[in-house]
Amino acid sequence: MADLPILSLLIFLPLAGAGFILTINGDDEIAQNNARKTALWASTITFILSLWLWFKFDNSTADFQFVENVDWIPTFNISYHLGIDGISVLFVLLTTVLTPVCILASWRSIQDRVKEYMIAFLILETMMIGMFAALDIVIFYIFFEAVLIPMFLIIGVWGGQRRVYASYKLFLYTLLGSVLMLLAILVMYNQAGTTDIPTLMTTRFDPSLQIWLWLAFFASFAVKVPMWPVHTWLPDAHVEAPTAGSVILAGMLLKFGGYGFIRFSLPMFPDASVYFTPLIYSLSIVAVIYTSLVALVQNDMKKLIAYSSIAHMGFVTAGTFSLTMQGVEGAIFQMLSHGVVSAALFLCVGVIYDRLHTREIAAYGGLVHKMPAYALVFMLFMMASVGLPGTGGFVGEFLVLVGLFKANTWVAAFAATGVVLGAAYMLYLYRRVVFGALEKEEVKKMLDMSRREWAVFAPLIILTLWMGVYPMSFLDMMHVSVDNLLGQVQLALDASNSALVAGQ
Repeated sequence: MADLPILSLLIFLPLAGAGFILTINGDDEIAQNNARKTALWASTITFILSLWLWFKFDNSTADFQFVENVDWIPTFNISYHLGIDGISVLFVLLTTVLTPVCILASWRSIQDRVKEYMIAFLILETMMIGMFAALDIVIFYIFFEAVLIPMFLIIGVWGGQRRVYASYKLFLYTLLGSVLMLLAILVMYNQAGTTDIPTLMTTRFDPSLQIWLWLAFFASFAVKVPMWPVHTWLPDAHVEAPTAGSVILAGMLLKFGGYGFIRFSLPMFPDASVYFTPLIYSLSIVAVIYTSLVALVQNDMKKLIAYSSIAHMGFVTAGTFSLTMQGVEGAIFQMLSHGVVSAALFLCVGVIYDRLHTREIAAYGGLVHKMPAYALVFMLFMMASVGLPGTGGFVGEFLVLVGLFKANTWVAAFAATGVVLGAAYMLYLYRRVVFGALEKEEVKKMLDMSRREWAVFAPLIILTLWMGVYPMSFLDMMHVSVDNLLGQVQLALDASNSALVAGQ
């Protein structure tokens, strides 16, 4: 196993599963079940294989591990370079956990073009793992953009009534920012002569050039987060996406932007990152407060949770640019926790949507009388979203607020209002859906959770409680890498300040 190209296996195993599904003939019930089983087996084996990363990862070093490096285009010094550190390993594991959950959640809800749907999800997993494992910026960009293709199809083919509008909006919003990032990559290659990410992380670009490079990367990452005011594609995409599509959108796609800020913006453009920190703080606070207030007035459950996701990601961007150990670690932890909790919340919506075929909050009420097990599961994830101690949601928000308090007390105070507003809209949602009198005839006929649905929620319940009760198992993985990142940023800032003093 020591010489096994584990990252390449994780990347291409789902793709092999997708290729096998292509060989399944027919479109009858047997063929559809074979496609489902193949996708589930491929994603489950990928998850089991990814556990090797968790058990064999050395968290005492900030170096990239499980490195693979093969010349791809030697003429331009571009290589197939893979590796993970204490930051990216956690996102690879999150990807491999959520994909089989999504496939299992789609077992009954997707009945049309099942083979194509499963292929799209397996290709999506390949692209996401490849993006987090890439150590060449060209390879990263290819995976980063290729994610859009299966996501576009998942929403556009298997989504709701306005699915085409939502899928095109997602594609166009993200494409514009990504074109600017591609131009910045070309400039960086011209300056440094390499596309190797570890080398670029130690390259010192001119501070004036950093401003433009930072803005180009920001244009792409801000849309992915999404930050206010480029967030409007997300509620539409969530509402129209099938349940599993919403799970991947909230659980993984929103993390691309936060990961990009940590992997690229901070180490490669430290001067520009400090210069634009007030901008990030301002946009993050607006996202936290404004989208929380918008969530309070929603009638659609999916749209409410979508706006709550934007508010939670506001914590992530603010914590990342606090440039404190607690803030950055809190931002990473918040991304991981949000990936689990928001995914579970969308699955909670999917459970009752499959029964009543509506997401309108007013259509429900009194569910606790007919679905007590569902009410319990929904309550756990609702409380985790609010930030109840003992759940993963508390740890990330608490660390971010501590880091922000060290960096800027006013920003911390404004961000803290998001915790109060989050409790308001989530408790309001839960009360209207779960409690109250059981009056509607359709609701009286609803059945509690099945064994398959319990199997979908089980890993997410375990993760939510594990992250809340024993967060150090995750923080220990990232600590040395985050410490090294902040050390590099500080060295670069000190060098810039020394050059400025010498110039005067």
